[in-house]
This record gives sequence, C-alpha cells and structure tokens, in this order.
Amino acid sequence: MATNEDATGDREPEADAELKAEALVEDVESETAARGAVYALAARAFAEPDDDLYGALADGSLDEEFAALVDRTALDVDSPDLTVEDDQDTLAARYNDLFVVGYSEVIDGTDGTIDSQGPPVSLYESAYRSEVSWNDVNLDLARAYEFFGVEIDQDDRRHHDHVRLELEFAGYLCRVAAAVDDDAERARLDFHDRHLTVLLSGLRDALDEEPGTSVYGRLASFLAAFASADVDDLAERLQVGAGSRHDDGETS
Repeated sequence: MATNEDATGDREPEADAELKAEALVEDVESETAARGAVYALAARAFAEPDDDLYGALADGSLDEEFAALVDRTALDVDSPDLTVEDDQDTLAARYNDLFVVGYSEVIDGTDGTIDSQGPPVSLYESAYRSEVSWNDVNLDLARAYEFFGVEIDQDDRRHHDHVRLELEFAGYLCRVAAAVDDDAERARLDFHDRHLTVLLSGLRDALDEEPGTSVYGRLASFLAAFASADVDDLAERLQVGAGSRHDDGETS
C-alpha cells in the first residue's frame, strides 16, 4: 500500500507501508504515532515468515519492538509474546496451513461431487461479514483508501479487505492524525467501527478454534485487545459512541 501524498502534503510516494521494525520506535513522537506504528508492525508480522521476519520472531527482537511501542501508546494493553521456537520451515507450514491452503473432499463418490473449502482461517474481513456482500465491503474500503490518497500496489494480488492492508491503512491514518489532521481521528474511529474491529475480532475467534496456532493466535488476541482499547480511547476523547457499525448491509 503506497500513499499519493505524505502526511505533510508533499507529493512523494511512500516507499513501503510495511515498515521495517527497527525503524519504527525512532519515528514515534506521540501516542497516536505509536499506535500507528503498532498497526504497521502487526501488518508485517502477519506476513508469511521470510528470513528477516523469522529472525525477528526467533530472537525476540520483534517482541522488544512491540513492547517499546505499546509502552508509548498510553493504552492499558500488554504487549504480545511473539517469540517462536519453531524452525522457519515449520512456522511457514503453520502459516500456510492456517491462512493459505484450502482443501477439497469428495462427498459423493457416485457423481464425483466435491466440497471445496478455503483455508481454516480467513485473513479477509468479508469472511466475517455475513450481513454485507464481498463487493460492498471492498468497495467501501476502496473509497476510503482513495479518499486518503493511498492505493494498493499493482503487484499485490490481495483484495482491499486483507488484514495486512487494513492494518497498514490504520497505521497510516494514525500518522496523518499525529501530523496534520485532527479530523483523521474521527476517520480512525469510523474505520475501526466499520471494518478493522470486525476483522480483528473475527480473526481472533477463528484462530481460537484452531489447534497449533502458535504466534498467530497470540498476535490476533493482542491485536483485538489493542484495537478495542484504541477505539474506547478514541470514542471517549471525541465524545462519541463506538460500535455503531451498520448491520443492515449499508456501507455508505
């Protein structure tokens, strides 16, 4: 996810919204910016574990980054325990088994009827929105991304409602709010209320039902708690009620 404009209004593309962990803490200058850095770091953590990510998970450095950032958010949430003992191949297999690989099962041998299922846990918000169509969820997100001048990388095949994209956008809104735009705080609350809270709570619940979720179950539990605390704080400061997401299928 890249920005057409940075938070100061200069038209310079953001190189990579998946921020490197080691750069995050130094860039934090406010509670809101720290919250954005947490969301950005979580987006990175929900990737398939490449060499860099696996190294940060295995040696505890990702835990240290999260702990330092969470401490600066002023939210009463414990930082996550994301250190892993699995080797990289095992962790990658866990990721694929949970989030990537589906299965097909022959349910009628007489006519070859096949029941095809996706992976056990979806990383897409629309999977947790039975009351709203896939198209409506993604159209609403596309409009939100466009309004704030961000776009999906053309090489990225993920839909707009993927957890990493929504976390990156949540982080971006925090940076906008911290830098130049008080109205972005209301936009943050609206985005959580309409989208991210639904996705994170659904993801946490789905992982709770699966065995052997390892770091991903702990990360999802942390994120659901962190986002809930962020929303509660936003609603209190803005003196508005949270939890008013449309349940009638409307996303306008």
